[in-house]
Amino acid sequence: MLGLSIAGGGWGSNLIVFLITKFNVKSISATQITNIIFGTNNLIPIVGAFIADSFLGSFSVVVIFSFLSLLGMTMLTLIATMHSLRPSSCPPGSLTCEGPSNFQYSVLYGALALASLGLGGTSFTIATMGADQFKNPKDQGVFFNWYFMALYVANLISSTAIIYVEDNVGWGLGFGICFIANAIGILVFLLGKRFYRQVKPMGSPFMSIARVLVASIWKMKISLAISRDSDYFYADEVFADNTVPTKSFRFLNRAALKTEKDKQFNGSYTKSWQLCTVKEVEDLKTLIKIMPLWSTGICLSITIAISSSLVVLQALSMDRHLGPHFRIPAGSFPVFNLLATAISIFIVDRFILHKLRPLQRVGIGHVINIVGLVGSALLERGRLGVVRAHHLTNQPGTVVPMSALWLVAPMSVMGIGEAFQFPGQVALYYEQFPKSLKSTSTAMMSLLIGIGFYLSTAITHLVKQTTGWLPNNINQGRLDNVFWMSAVIGVVNFVYYLICAKFFKYQNQNV
Repeated sequence: MLGLSIAGGGWGSNLIVFLITKFNVKSISATQITNIIFGTNNLIPIVGAFIADSFLGSFSVVVIFSFLSLLGMTMLTLIATMHSLRPSSCPPGSLTCEGPSNFQYSVLYGALALASLGLGGTSFTIATMGADQFKNPKDQGVFFNWYFMALYVANLISSTAIIYVEDNVGWGLGFGICFIANAIGILVFLLGKRFYRQVKPMGSPFMSIARVLVASIWKMKISLAISRDSDYFYADEVFADNTVPTKSFRFLNRAALKTEKDKQFNGSYTKSWQLCTVKEVEDLKTLIKIMPLWSTGICLSITIAISSSLVVLQALSMDRHLGPHFRIPAGSFPVFNLLATAISIFIVDRFILHKLRPLQRVGIGHVINIVGLVGSALLERGRLGVVRAHHLTNQPGTVVPMSALWLVAPMSVMGIGEAFQFPGQVALYYEQFPKSLKSTSTAMMSLLIGIGFYLSTAITHLVKQTTGWLPNNINQGRLDNVFWMSAVIGVVNFVYYLICAKFFKYQNQNV
């Protein structure tokens, strides 16, 4: 996992800078492209989870997607080292730069697609495979905390050492290091095969969901008024209180109600598109109950995506020097968010984890995220004040005489918020989702992030088209208003979260 995460962070964390400096892409366009790539990174885990749950199992999925990642890193390394695969260099501040050709764009997007497939297909599938090694929910919760900490440490390494190499030594060497880290990660993972506890796939859970919906519609005219527990189909399940049809979403119970038409020639019953088991019905009900709570993470992910992409543009315009000889790469500034998250996860695991339930941890994360957005808005207002005071509004590329280290405070606050809400959500979904959807449960967090990045791209485009807040020269814009808008979205979303959390009931009281 560390090797794959280091490789993914090495090309992903500095992608905006790579597009601007090596492919001559405009700043806001580079931000939008990066958000789409990050969104894709976080939607692919659902595909990986589906394949793992339905057909191949987690181990095989991790191996296949790891090699796709390796192929993507190979192509990115070639792009960085071969001049024919990228446009000519553009002097800083120039307004007439040669753009990439269609062929160069095609090779770039192909490389990014393979790297995204590899990174997305492995990240949360590995999390599920790791949690499968434990049986106790508390142990699984601790594992997810340490999993995220390892993930952030890997990103910390890639966002500092590798980005420094890319900015100061060469992009070819930086991507080459990512290739080596990816290859080592695959090798170590394969060497540990005989020690893993591998859970066999249980067949397509999504097909089961579809069957329940079809069967309940097919039998919609059948009355449930006089039905008894023995009238329902259990198949080979043990008849117990927890398998008795519940009263919530009672119309779905029809899918498991036995009728004469469902009876086979030998008098037995079997699963079909007209008859499902009680467990399949209850599994679908569980998903329906948790979906409103899950949806609250979409707006949270949108605000995080907007903030994480804009901070690189802020850093590019500010004084990034530490002393007379060292300058922090703009793409490395998200490292402060990662560092705050990693440290906070350790503290939460040691001192707070057992005192808070997952919903409480997620709620705290919402609040801290809002505080971080307000801090970002106030900081940007101060940066724009310095820009106007030094008459730099119409001078793109000129460094604003304000230390970029001011960005550390709001980024660290948002990192603390992520330490509460990300592991909390994954632990909640893993425990509350049906057993047949364990890989999908951890990937649901990734799906949230993916949707958030895609929607943040759409919102950024809308704001750019309808307001003057996001010009290519951010010194002429109002990024502070974008942060204020994100904070308002966060507040409204938090109220929605509180409503959903109030009506949510844990399926397993050990959580």
